[in-house]
Amino acid sequence: MIFKLPCMDGVRTPFYYYDMALLRSTLEEIKKCIAGSDVHVHYAVKANGNPEILKVIAQAGFGADCVSGGEIAAALNAGFDNASIFYAGVGKTDEEILFGIEKGIGCFNVESIEELEVIAELGEKAQRKVPVALRVNPNIDAHTHEYITTGLEENKFGIDMRCLDKAVDKALASEWIDLTGLHFHIGSQITITEPFALLCERINKITEKYREKGIEFKILNVGGGLGIDYDTPDENPIPDFKGYFDTLISGMHLQPGQEIHCELGRAIVAQCGSLISRVVYIKEGIGRKFLILDAGMNDLMRPALYGAHHKIEVVDPRDEAETDVYDVVGPVCESSDVFGKDEKIPAVRRGDLVALRSAGAYGESMASEYNMRRLPGSLFVG
Repeated sequence: MIFKLPCMDGVRTPFYYYDMALLRSTLEEIKKCIAGSDVHVHYAVKANGNPEILKVIAQAGFGADCVSGGEIAAALNAGFDNASIFYAGVGKTDEEILFGIEKGIGCFNVESIEELEVIAELGEKAQRKVPVALRVNPNIDAHTHEYITTGLEENKFGIDMRCLDKAVDKALASEWIDLTGLHFHIGSQITITEPFALLCERINKITEKYREKGIEFKILNVGGGLGIDYDTPDENPIPDFKGYFDTLISGMHLQPGQEIHCELGRAIVAQCGSLISRVVYIKEGIGRKFLILDAGMNDLMRPALYGAHHKIEVVDPRDEAETDVYDVVGPVCESSDVFGKDEKIPAVRRGDLVALRSAGAYGESMASEYNMRRLPGSLFVG
């Protein structure tokens, strides 16, 4: 392990462990990479909405990317500037839209012409002109899991390229819509720069087309998607932000007054968090050993939902040279409650602690009380 846990005698497991020093270092690296540029970063609250995490990110001067009214409220409570909050999501309710309008958030990322029409109606009702960016599907394959690929033509997210002219015309025709930009998001856990470079090319073509018509977009929002190293988190605790931002800055043909906005979530918080669990049983099967933890899929959903893998480590192992092979599973009554198969780790005993690494993103935020299990607590260090 890269960290030593304090004495855990009597401490209830499972719990989320957060390395706040690493979080702050990650935020500083981003700020260094975008210094002097026209890039603005909004933290994707859906990755982890823990109030302590949000406060640190807000204090660092970042904006917030929200996908529900609840996330907008959480961002405001944590101290994010109202104008720095952008609101995306395909199913914004009237109540949520009116809440965002009332709070004066910076932008609504609109995902359909139908939504645009509703926002215009609600803007008139509130007697406020509403800042809007149209989310466009650029039809770029992000080469990631099908559940987190979002930029293809036929998708519940965004507006198809063939419908974009109609959406732009409708936005410009409404006195209650302030068309400020275009929004894109091609997927998540992208670990190569090629999709981002292709996105820049696509954005340049789109903006040049509208520029010829006399239409300029101030905000060019490229979404998020930058991935992390789940296999060797200690070797790469901070993602390659320089490569990512250099690709955007060099690839986008900005005009005076235009800004690049991006919405990073996983890349900011994933590596600072681990799910700490205790070994309940070691079950001897016929040809396998099952290491049964007190943490389950309700505490870390990604493995069951995506088939994702988080590095599994024994906390302070007695003898790292003595190893064994286990199927690491949870207690939830589902066959999919599996964190890893054929995991070679230091041999453990009942009561030992195990860390599921890189759980700072989509661990706590996706946790549930399925099987009427208690939600884990949180420990903040550094």
